[in-house]
Amino acid sequence: MEPTLIGVKKFLKGHSRFFLPSCYDLRDIGGKRDQKFMITFEARCSTTAMGIMPHRDVERALELALSLDIPFWPQLPKVSLYEDMYVQASQNFPGIAIDFDKERLSFDTARFEQELDGYFVKMDIPEAFALTAEYSAVFHKFLSKELQGYKAIRGQNIGPVSFGFKVLDENLKPVIYNDEARTILFDFIQKKANIQYRELKERNPNAFVWLDEPGLGYVFSGLSGYNEQLAKEDYHNFVEGLEGPKGLHLCAEVNLPYLLELGVEILSFDAYQIGFMPKEYAGNVAEFLKKGGIISWGIVPTESTVLATQTPETLAAILSNYWEVISESTGLSLHQIAMQALVAPARCCLKDIGQINTPDKKAGECQVSGSEERIVERAFAFLPELSRILRNKYSV
Repeated sequence: MEPTLIGVKKFLKGHSRFFLPSCYDLRDIGGKRDQKFMITFEARCSTTAMGIMPHRDVERALELALSLDIPFWPQLPKVSLYEDMYVQASQNFPGIAIDFDKERLSFDTARFEQELDGYFVKMDIPEAFALTAEYSAVFHKFLSKELQGYKAIRGQNIGPVSFGFKVLDENLKPVIYNDEARTILFDFIQKKANIQYRELKERNPNAFVWLDEPGLGYVFSGLSGYNEQLAKEDYHNFVEGLEGPKGLHLCAEVNLPYLLELGVEILSFDAYQIGFMPKEYAGNVAEFLKKGGIISWGIVPTESTVLATQTPETLAAILSNYWEVISESTGLSLHQIAMQALVAPARCCLKDIGQINTPDKKAGECQVSGSEERIVERAFAFLPELSRILRNKYSV
């Protein structure tokens, strides 16, 4: 048996609490999947936003983030490669190297095997998984702000599935397909999220961290060797070891029932792109909310041509239509749906898709002169009024 596999099997034996066999179901041990969620703040149509922002001015980005009901620390990849969400999560992962020339991460299998013993030595040292100032100056500036007065604060970390699909090995194969590396990856990201949660909680007792998981959109592809069932099994085991409210964010096209069944307590998704609420989704949403879950409805579009067609009033009407379908199909009151709702922009906007093919641009080019910053700021400006409309309408 190869040394790496021996080490990983020893690791699994000592950490079975988090990584149980794939047949494991949380309903079999204490019924934990059926327990009500334990979230320490009320949502009440409060405002928050996605973690990634297009800004180059750190203080301006922080000012915007702190203007929301539930602020967050911004990830600003246009400031530095270290502010990229994948690079930030990579710090101290065995086998990983940053290619600054190509602006990407790489994974070397031989290096992974060499560094694995060192990882096992430090894996029980929380500080080894902390996000240092080198890898995010913005995070540490956020921690230095006055954060006690907010109803909650939020952090984020790239999720294990997305990291595993994004990072390629020396054969251009995603790390998610390497069984040994994938096992370590889920533990690694879990520890990253937990230490970040502890640091945030020191600044505000109602802190939470959500996992950014655009890669969950890939698991439904017939070409993927890591499918939705494997991802669900891994995620339930992974989520069980997360501290604090367990959050998930996805801004790709969504299978809403699937996401609501991953064991999380706070779900953030691009609600604008679904266009309407399918009746077959209503039962899953209602069950999630009855347990005490919170949904962050990403309803404000961040494409210039789309945003130009909307107002806070029209977006409130779209969201109200979604909620009415849920209420009419399940009997869950509109008041309860609103009580457990956050409102947010639909997506980040590093590239303004709405500007592509405009008369002064060639196809495929992207506006980089700051238009993305202006679009995001306009989307943020919609949020307070949108929140007010919904709170008044549903008496929350």
